[in-house]
Amino acid sequence: MAANERHVGPNPSGGWEVVLPGASRTSAVFKKQSDAITRAREILKGSGGGELVVHDREGRIREKDTVPPARDPHPPKDKT
Repeated sequence: MAANERHVGPNPSGGWEVVLPGASRTSAVFKKQSDAITRAREILKGSGGGELVVHDREGRIREKDTVPPARDPHPPKDKT
């Protein structure tokens, strides 16, 4: 787990939730996944950056993204 991480995934009651791993409560719940992703990015940016992990409806990891100002642990390779 990254030092500062938020997960966006399906909420059991419907919609999409923003979760801090290990927390006892959900940070926020939204009807649309895009709104949950936007909120997770805001939280990460406001707390010094970190890793955003987005899950699909089945709970599988769909994508990961590093939110600045955190350093990307796997930056793109230089193509020059």
